[in-house]
Amino acid sequence: MTLEITIDAKSAVAPYEQVRGQIAEEARAGRLPVGYKLPTVRGLAEQSGLAANTVAKAYRALEADGVIETRGRHGTYVAAADARAREVAAAATAYVERSRRLGLDRAAARAAVEEALRAAYGD
Repeated sequence: MTLEITIDAKSAVAPYEQVRGQIAEEARAGRLPVGYKLPTVRGLAEQSGLAANTVAKAYRALEADGVIETRGRHGTYVAAADARAREVAAAATAYVERSRRLGLDRAAARAAVEEALRAAYGD
């Protein structure tokens, strides 16, 4: 999944607001799932042809709105809507990171989760 931001230079809407609006809409619609790691400010600026300050302003607005959260040096992520979902998203992110460090591919990581769910829920 790649975040695609389109800036309309002819629009009366400021570029930072276009970035903010597009990311917010993608997150609300679920096309950017909770825990999705957003590009760095510089990375998105380069990708979209904007100044880094413009993207930074959009990210600050999104964070103030609770749409995204910055986790220090770990990056910026789509935030969960409530505490329970945030906790589950954090656990899922930790699992994915640990699985990758252990060398599991996506299918093996998914199979391990499915097995744990079957064991926990008795399916």
